[in-house]
Amino acid sequence: MTKPALAPIVVAGDEPLHGMLSKEWLRANRIGAYASSTPAGCNTRRYHGLLVAATVPPVGRLCALSSLGEQVEVNGQRYDLATNEFDGTFAPRGVDGLVEFRDDVAATFIYRVGGLELTKEVLLAERDNAVAIRYTLRGGAARMTLWPFAALRDFHGLRRVHQPHQMTFESMPHGVVIKDLPRVKHTLHIVCPGSRFTASPQWWYRFVYRADLERGQDGIEDLYTPGSLTVGLSDGRPCQVTASLDGPTTVEFDTTLARRRERLTELDNALGDNADETARRLAVASDSFVVQRDFPDTPPQPTILAGFHWFADWGRDTFIALPGLLLETGRHDQARGVFRLFARSIKDGLVPNRFDDYSHAAHYNSLDASLWFMLAGERYLQATGDTGFFRDVLLPAMRQILTAFTNGTAFNIHADSDGLLTGGDESTQLTWMDAKLGGEAITPRHGKSVETNALWVAAHEIFARRIQPLDAKLSAEYAARYEQIGRAFVNAFWYEQGGYMFDVITHGKPDASVRPNQIIAAALPQVPLSTAQRASVVRVVREHLLTPLGLRTLSPVDRHYRPQCAGTWEQRDRAYHQGTVWPWLIGFFIEAYLLAEGRSDETLAQARSFLDAFDDHMRQSGLGFINEIADGNGPHTPRGCIAQAWSVAEVLRAKRLVE
Repeated sequence: MTKPALAPIVVAGDEPLHGMLSKEWLRANRIGAYASSTPAGCNTRRYHGLLVAATVPPVGRLCALSSLGEQVEVNGQRYDLATNEFDGTFAPRGVDGLVEFRDDVAATFIYRVGGLELTKEVLLAERDNAVAIRYTLRGGAARMTLWPFAALRDFHGLRRVHQPHQMTFESMPHGVVIKDLPRVKHTLHIVCPGSRFTASPQWWYRFVYRADLERGQDGIEDLYTPGSLTVGLSDGRPCQVTASLDGPTTVEFDTTLARRRERLTELDNALGDNADETARRLAVASDSFVVQRDFPDTPPQPTILAGFHWFADWGRDTFIALPGLLLETGRHDQARGVFRLFARSIKDGLVPNRFDDYSHAAHYNSLDASLWFMLAGERYLQATGDTGFFRDVLLPAMRQILTAFTNGTAFNIHADSDGLLTGGDESTQLTWMDAKLGGEAITPRHGKSVETNALWVAAHEIFARRIQPLDAKLSAEYAARYEQIGRAFVNAFWYEQGGYMFDVITHGKPDASVRPNQIIAAALPQVPLSTAQRASVVRVVREHLLTPLGLRTLSPVDRHYRPQCAGTWEQRDRAYHQGTVWPWLIGFFIEAYLLAEGRSDETLAQARSFLDAFDDHMRQSGLGFINEIADGNGPHTPRGCIAQAWSVAEVLRAKRLVE
């Protein structure tokens, strides 16, 4: 039976404007460049733009083309397509003519202008810093005028007219080049074949980005336009505008569209016929996070961006996400490339916590990234049976990690006298709960944390079992360590009175806060918990932490609980791991639930119900994606990144677990 094509998510043009502004679309390419905005076409955050380029792929991102002012003249009547928010008003209001937005392979807007239908499609070049915007009119002829609004600034920043700049332009045949030299070394090229450029340089002041203001940030920007491009539109004949960085770039729209559609169809088909619509959307969404990292002296390697709009490739996120993003979708070659990239970057047993936003430099402040690397390696071998790659690349890296961690490495990471892993101090945040304000760790977890030690236990079992055919003596040595560390883990972390696990042990003092990190221990079969203990952990986590969109990071009955992750930067950081919901944890919750309760028609049905809310979520915030976080209290408003790699990956993996 042939699987039907995955229908695009559609946003109706008559939806209230505030509803459209709460939804966002995203299109990313192979090098980390992206285009993103709202279905209304109105930018609501500094990270929105039609071309956000990756100048040091996949990072060094530059908001080059913020938006286009678009006006269509039909029979002497003018119709705006663009929508912008200014202080207290929207002008123009092109959204009034919007029939619908389609979150398709190309982001697609359909307008009604003077009785005619106009389709606008936005598509990125696959491996260039370039975006193509194609307009197709049906039912008659018209004239269109376009004003490119350039930002040409770091995507974390904002452009203000009073700040130093030398924004200028040069006209060229059928287009214009915009630059801010010598401040910004990159130039923005706008080309529209058949168009005529009319110079009229000006600044438009005080664009309002409401999402930034809601996050307690500056959300006001001034943008520069050099003038306008005017072009005729005829019935059924596409007109394309291409914006590119540092030189004109040709984007063959239909060819690029077909290639991308084919790739996304392959990801969809990789799940087989049993996958539901949400799983299929997640497989398609996974494509956006898998990009290439360029190096000055070696060939590019695939890597995984942690989230859009603002995260780069983080080691911890990469190896939590890799099984869902790459193994569930059958992209084993890309998985090998990601492993190679991080394996060659290991330093003193540490897998990079992240790569820099502006260079190829690695930062190593992570206790657990190396352990997630090892778990992902085990899952790679389970999925592929590729013993050669495991032997040649993964096992040597694993041995390096285990040796360094046992003997001691940076950040005071070492095996304690009981064999358990400890590390960090009051000034460091080395686990995934890493919010920090100045020198204050919001959730201090130095010492022995439950999930890192669960991974540490699992790492010894994995290494002992996998090295056995190659070195029986070394295998026996690690098997003995596994038995010792496993016993020590249960003795140290099991909280008999509460029926769950301590979250962290610092200077011998256990923290009994009910947090979700224990669910990772309960989900790993290598951790020697009894079935009753696993079931008890699942029960406590379900009672205190489970929500429709994932697990809270702290029980609501705890005095430190924060019900919302909103407001200023400080307010958000203080709530980030103090009750905020994280969708990625649902994968381990379902894994632990099935491990404790067994697989039956009843438990599988119950497990599937834990995932029901994600069906609607993917239509409400980042269209086709899953957010980074959500509020701890209902209605669990989505927050943070609109598209998070490990959220997408773990919900997809959970979907596969319950098929």
